[in-house]
Amino acid sequence: MRSLNLTATLIAISLLTACGGKSPGAYEAAAKSAEAPATAEKSEAVTTADAHWAERGDAAKLSKALSAYETALANNPGDRYVLTQLTRGWYFYGDAHSTDKDVKIERWGKAIEYGKQCLALNEGFKAKIDAGEKETEAVAASSAEDVPCLYWTASALGKWGKIQGLSKVMKHIPTVKAYIGRAEELDPEYFHFGPARYWGAYYSALPSFAGQDLDKSLMMFEQSITGAPGYLGTYVLRAEGPHVLRQDAVAFKADIDLVLAADPNAVEGIEPENAMEQAKAQRLLESMPELFDKEALAKAGM
Repeated sequence: MRSLNLTATLIAISLLTACGGKSPGAYEAAAKSAEAPATAEKSEAVTTADAHWAERGDAAKLSKALSAYETALANNPGDRYVLTQLTRGWYFYGDAHSTDKDVKIERWGKAIEYGKQCLALNEGFKAKIDAGEKETEAVAASSAEDVPCLYWTASALGKWGKIQGLSKVMKHIPTVKAYIGRAEELDPEYFHFGPARYWGAYYSALPSFAGQDLDKSLMMFEQSITGAPGYLGTYVLRAEGPHVLRQDAVAFKADIDLVLAADPNAVEGIEPENAMEQAKAQRLLESMPELFDKEALAKAGM
């Protein structure tokens, strides 16, 4: 079994799911977009994109959805819905449909670019950025309608940092933390209690020298699960986070078994995400001999 220090480092890299030294995209790129009003009715491109998006569990369908959303954005650069879909969509495209490092970096980079354009639709936020304020300060100007882009931009930024190592992840923690914190203030229930789920991952993924707190991690995961028990990703994150760090193979296997036994179609709207989490759970189950010592495995009956 790998040492716990190595395991903790690897988990930190994977869970703080934060190409070059600087972040892709620029808030300035959305200057003109912020002036363009969104249409009241869906365009043909958006309707087409939405139809493909419903089948995003299929990589080819998701690719078509993203292409159609980009066409819609070209026709109406200030469409917040389309920018949100592109941010979330490119995030999911990198997370669910590729194992290649460079491809993942490219896709998450695109999600960050669209996320920054989306956030810049908020004139107050953009004004602060233009005045030289940091994202961690400008985020105070965001409002409830910015929550989806705050959440998905933070998620993509973290994933973009994941492959590049712990130092890159640590560099972007302040921004990601500020975005998730603001999203939590404005809408703690967003995406199936996503902010609490993020904090659960955050407090287990931090290195010990930077504030790791497994008790708080478990508390935040439980809060997210209580609010949205049907989102399977929370159980997966809890399993590979605090359960591994505590060498609690019994709790780990209980979460994994729950995910694998669940109906991925039980909650409308997140069927592709739940199916992806089941695939992750299966890989984690197969990795138990590498994640736990013999004593821990014995307690789990393995």
